[in-house]
Order: sequence, then C-alpha cells, then structure tokens
Amino acid sequence: MSHALANDKSERGKLDKVAEKLNQSGYNVLAFDFSGCGESDDDTLAIGKQVDDLRSAINFSKSLGYKSIGLFGHSIGCLVSLKCYTQEISTMVLWSPVTDKIKYAWDERLSKEQLQELKDKEYFTRTRKNAVRTIYLIDKQMLIDRESVDQKELLREVTCPILLIQGTKDTSVPIADSKEAIKLLSRDSHLEIVEGADHDFNEHMDVLVKLSNDWFLKHLEC
Repeated sequence: MSHALANDKSERGKLDKVAEKLNQSGYNVLAFDFSGCGESDDDTLAIGKQVDDLRSAINFSKSLGYKSIGLFGHSIGCLVSLKCYTQEISTMVLWSPVTDKIKYAWDERLSKEQLQELKDKEYFTRTRKNAVRTIYLIDKQMLIDRESVDQKELLREVTCPILLIQGTKDTSVPIADSKEAIKLLSRDSHLEIVEGADHDFNEHMDVLVKLSNDWFLKHLEC
C-alpha cells in the first residue's frame, strides 16, 4: 500500500480500513511509511526515493514466498505504483491517481517562507497537525518530477487490470487525466467516478473500501 504525499501508512485511519477489509477477505497486506514519512527515518520526499521504497517492499514480500502481488496507491502513491510495475504485479487499485504532468504556480501554492526555504535548501517544509509526523520536507526534485510526468510513457508497458477511482470534486488531480489514462490501460481496467467525492474521499470511505475489496477479489488470487 503506497500512501499519499506527506502522509503515512494509515492516512488517519482510511488505509487501515482498506487493509482490515482485505484481511477479512483473506489477503495479507503490507502497509509501510515512505522514507521521511510517518515512523520512517528523517529524509526529504522525492519520487525516486519512494519508488526505491516500494520496490524494497515488493522484494520483501517476494522473499516471504508471496507470488500473487497487487498494488494499492493513493494520489502520488499511484504514480509510484505505476513506476514500479512489472509483469509480476497482478493488478492495482489507485485512488485519485497521479498519471500525468501538471504545471503548478508554486508562488501561489507556497508561502513566501516556503519559497525562500526552497531556494536556500532545495526543499520546503510542510506541517501537519495531529499526525504521526508533523513536519515533512518536500524535496525540490518532487516538484520537478510532478511537473514532468509523461502519461503515455508511464502507462505504455502497464498491462495488468487497474481500477482507477476518482471523485468529481477532486481539485488536486484533474479528472480529465484519469479519463485519458483509462484509454491507455488494458481493456479489463476500469475508471470509477464517485459523485461528490474530493481528493481524500473522507466522506465516501465505505464506498471506496467496497470497490477496492471487490476489485482485488476479482483480479488477485488470495
């Protein structure tokens, strides 16, 4: 399970609910914090580092004898999952999936202090309240990578069935990206649009848990 940016393996309980349901269905679930997130060691956050983390998690699972492997991702965790795809991956469930580039006006999204920190230190600080980790360091490379995603290149070699789930009120990832992505994925992939849901699906968890569990039951051997 690959969590969202500047978050952790629980995501305030949301991903725990997914894992619990999958456990009930007979699946073993590996949830982990990316480096610099949750309970992991301090580090700046960058896509390349997270790809390395997920590959390590996959290899660890394989070392325990698991051969039927599915990936779950939320937001930037979806991009990481897609970058880690190999023929060994049976299927994926991706919430609010990052699949294409987006150009942000960083001087509007970041404070003056964050912009200065980015200039001076090559990263900026993001804070969270009531979380396992309250301070996250976003590497400049994360911004560069986010703005340079090539959707066609990213999805070209991905052949497993994938469930994309996105809300109509997602202001972080354009819904048009997912509508284009589904055209590039296998015929047995599916885009589920949840009316009224935002990027985090906080008010739609029951629906999301059921959709995710049902998909894995259909496409991933227990």
